[in-house]
Amino acid sequence: MQPDESQYLKRKCRTGDIDVHPTEKALVVHYEVEASVLGEAGNARHEEKKECQKIIRLRSLNASTDVSALARKVVEECKIIHPSKLAEVEHLLLYLQNRKKPSSKLEKKEKKPSKPRELLPFEGMEIDEEANINKTDDYIELLYESMPEKIRGSTLILHLARNPDNLEELLHNKTLLGALTRVLREDWKHSVELATTIIYVFFCFSSFSQFHGLITHYKIGLLCMNIIEHELKKYDLWQDELEKKSKACEEDPENQSLQKEYEKTLKKYQSFLVKQEQLLRVAFYLLLNLSEDTRTELKMRNKNIVHLLVKSLERENQELLVLVVSFLKKLSIFLENKNDMAEMDTVEKLARLVPCEQEDLMNVTLRLLLNLSFDTGLRTKMVHVGLLPKLTALLGDDTYKHIAMRILYHISVDDKSKSMFAYTDCIPQLMQMVFEHGEEKIDTELISFCINLAANETNAQIICEGNGLKMLMKRALKLKEPLMMKMIRNISQHDGPLKQLFIEYVGDLAAQIKQEGGEEFVIECLGTMANLTIPDLDWELLLKEYNLVPYLKDHLKPGSAEDDLILEVVIMIGTVSMDDSCAVMLAKSGIIPALIELLNAQQEDDEFVCQIIYVFYQMVFHQATRDVIIKDTQAPAYLIDLMHDKNVEIRQVCDNTLDIIAEYDEEWGKKIQSEKFRWHNSQWLEMVESRQMEDTEPYMYGDDPDALEQPDLFYSTDGMMAPEPGLSPDFYSQSYSQNGDFNACNGADGRPATAYGFRPDEPFFHGYGSTR
Repeated sequence: MQPDESQYLKRKCRTGDIDVHPTEKALVVHYEVEASVLGEAGNARHEEKKECQKIIRLRSLNASTDVSALARKVVEECKIIHPSKLAEVEHLLLYLQNRKKPSSKLEKKEKKPSKPRELLPFEGMEIDEEANINKTDDYIELLYESMPEKIRGSTLILHLARNPDNLEELLHNKTLLGALTRVLREDWKHSVELATTIIYVFFCFSSFSQFHGLITHYKIGLLCMNIIEHELKKYDLWQDELEKKSKACEEDPENQSLQKEYEKTLKKYQSFLVKQEQLLRVAFYLLLNLSEDTRTELKMRNKNIVHLLVKSLERENQELLVLVVSFLKKLSIFLENKNDMAEMDTVEKLARLVPCEQEDLMNVTLRLLLNLSFDTGLRTKMVHVGLLPKLTALLGDDTYKHIAMRILYHISVDDKSKSMFAYTDCIPQLMQMVFEHGEEKIDTELISFCINLAANETNAQIICEGNGLKMLMKRALKLKEPLMMKMIRNISQHDGPLKQLFIEYVGDLAAQIKQEGGEEFVIECLGTMANLTIPDLDWELLLKEYNLVPYLKDHLKPGSAEDDLILEVVIMIGTVSMDDSCAVMLAKSGIIPALIELLNAQQEDDEFVCQIIYVFYQMVFHQATRDVIIKDTQAPAYLIDLMHDKNVEIRQVCDNTLDIIAEYDEEWGKKIQSEKFRWHNSQWLEMVESRQMEDTEPYMYGDDPDALEQPDLFYSTDGMMAPEPGLSPDFYSQSYSQNGDFNACNGADGRPATAYGFRPDEPFFHGYGSTR
């Protein structure tokens, strides 16, 4: 608006905050200019306000400068600073005089990459006047001049772009954006500073999703990746050159010219490195912003972004590392990216960052490791590169304790890695955490970790040292905690001295079974007792004292309880049946018909079938129960039907049981041998019938008419002959871990391996989702 004769223009200047420049020896004065158009009566007809800043450079400021005198001179010459600000100016100058690094305020902003617009200005960003949006055309003209002018022009444009209010206006200036793109594409190899400045301009646009289409249109993302790849290769060349000159100095230490040449190269290398890392940082930041769109992220992956990021993990610049690791963490939630990281030995490079003093870098590194720890191979690598003791040491740090525990939990899932925990102080720390909870509920991640570790015998021994088992049992029985009992159950499965420790707690466990309480807790108590295959344990006395036989029989009825509880009852009966007197007691109670009824009801569940057959296997060793099974039940007939089951373990337990029956009962022995012969014969006939004779072959087995006369084609008597009398159960059993694979051989003590903790119809009990 132009003032006419009846209008007057009035301007006011209000001084705002005074701050120090983040990188230079300069003061930044913020002020507000208010322009008002007044009428004849003095009333304001139109008002406009604009926020400005003035940079006061103090190049002469050094350690010997008189700060008080300089402060008075600044206030006198700068009219926008009110004299009342003299003390504040003097204080800021004193700070500048002693400053060795950027202010803590800006440093705090710099820490977290989640705020990309708070990047610090890079070194060398200097202007001689304030950037003004109205002078954009002048800045464009500078882009067509010499290199220093190009740098100055792009720097002025960057100052405009750093203000979000200017981005809309800059967006519509196609000439400006086209010129920046052309200069970047043509001259980025000639000046790292110029490339950094222009990429920084586009980075300011990338901070807002609505401008991503603009950056894609000018293909800035692809150009950034090309620049990053080139700079990383140049970095390798620098290092090779520096290493060669270093070796030359070592070979001839008295040669001063070589030493000076090395020092000159080192100084040049360090200067280049600072500028290059500024370029890498702003370029990676721009790509990180663009990767919000998964389609764009996929394009980056196809251009090998993971390789570039992992290569950058070799740097020492912590701000750059925070950015790179954050980018990798974001990418790691996709399988293809995770596989690329595995090929690039990412875990090895991350291992050197744990631990580190930079809190943000430490935190984001652990979160990336957590994402990678879902991969079995990468978990193994974490152990091989020595991360296990490092992560264990973090359990004592409240800042990183929970994230470290989750990574360690994932490592503890692998059986091969469980034993490695015994060589660290992890288990004592975990036990201390457990007991520090008092009567409060234990964290799920903590107790889950303990459950996994207890599945290893060496770890279990460390857990039970001193009063470990006693304190665990006391807490579990008092608070009725199923997960704590699950941990105790894992301890009880190990043979040797560990099982002997449970003798004094058998009565307490038996008492819990009949008490009203949570079914999960009772299941774990039953499972713990079922693991106690101890010769010294008087099962008959225990069953009578706690009247457990009726409980066991009642819980064999289909539908009487959850399947998991019924299965534990069957396993418990199998353990108790090892004792002769207990087997007789169970046979007289009518448990065998109940087992057959349960077998009919659960014939589709392989584990039920296998464990019930194992009970029969135990009972046929005792005269009283053997007679009941053979003469009074149809159990042998069921076993004959199951002797050719598709499940390997069911077949093996059936064969062992039928062999014992055939030894003691001649009639059933003939039936069993006849069935085995019939089965082998049917298999042979089926194989012969399935072969199609070709017209070109005169005989089924080629040109040899005597092929069928070979002795190895006749029936073998393996598995058909009755076993020798007096053989102990050990003859039929094979040693195998009880907590192993269900579809394998027999478990310890001849028992079939249970699917405890790995039932196929249930998900894993504990797990963590990926964090992005």
